[in-house]
Amino acid sequence: MSSAELYINLTNICSNWSALNSLSDGSAGAVVKANAYGLGIKEVGISLAKAGARDFFVAIAEEGAELRRAIGHGPKIYVFSGHMIGDTSLLKNFDLIPLINSAEQLAFHAENSADQSIGIQLDTGMNRLGMEGAEFEAIKDIILKLNPDLIISHLACADEPSHPMNEKQLNYFNAMTDNIDCKKSLAATGGILLGKRYHFDMTRPGIGLYGGNPYSGSKNVVGLKLPVIQIRSVLPNETVGYSNTWTAKEITKVATVSSGYADGIFRCLSDKAMLYYDQIPCNIIGRISMDLIGVDVSNCGENPDHLWLLNDIQSIDDLADDANSIGYEILTALGQRYNRSYI
Repeated sequence: MSSAELYINLTNICSNWSALNSLSDGSAGAVVKANAYGLGIKEVGISLAKAGARDFFVAIAEEGAELRRAIGHGPKIYVFSGHMIGDTSLLKNFDLIPLINSAEQLAFHAENSADQSIGIQLDTGMNRLGMEGAEFEAIKDIILKLNPDLIISHLACADEPSHPMNEKQLNYFNAMTDNIDCKKSLAATGGILLGKRYHFDMTRPGIGLYGGNPYSGSKNVVGLKLPVIQIRSVLPNETVGYSNTWTAKEITKVATVSSGYADGIFRCLSDKAMLYYDQIPCNIIGRISMDLIGVDVSNCGENPDHLWLLNDIQSIDDLADDANSIGYEILTALGQRYNRSYI
């Protein structure tokens, strides 16, 4: 193959969901926004629905429509962005539940889709999406008459278990929703690990499904194999790549592989990250360019025809550490030129 191969293990995604579902005091939904974190909302959604997931979360209505086409009727699909202008027909035709974020959205929904189910999103301190306390209190009676399907909020610092913001948001969420007879949800992957006080009726695992931190028990989900186009011997004092950022100190066997920043392999990984041939680590050398990467394969016993960037040795979080980023960004940046194989 002339293009790189991205292997996506659907069995492990489902296994991760089952494990997080078991850890949840209530049931676990599944966050599949951003094309299931770049791995394919159709394939991932169908697999998770077959595994038992009955509640899905997407960022926008268009994602919800694509998911509904894939999984059919039955499971609930919640839309984080709520009810935006232009969403009305999608919400109705694909049976999507908007998580209303403001009084303005509630009024717009009432005018256009009064017979459609809603959820409510509350802001407990993140200042991103959702109604703040005063706004929610002012229209709470109106909201409750509409029998919302779910009330949620989102933790800002759940990946830091000792951060005081977690307890602060938990207490605020309890105060805002006390005595409300409605399903509630506060915890995503990190919140699940904070303990049952944060679980309520439903949790919303996202990154934990796809093999990322902070859930250390997750199984690896992705493998990325890059084909070698050419191998050459670089002599001492010769350079590799743009701007001469790497200079050979000795005779070095250099492989040029087919991938680059156009495929989501960040340029900042130049001269930092490594690839693998079987168990052998091979350093990236020189600048990562749009379509090509130079790799030192001197330690390989033979000329490799491929190298692995992601595998059971190097996870998305390992690569993220080299990029001063997070596993979420590594996943969602994966390019569309990869040949994708689902396991």
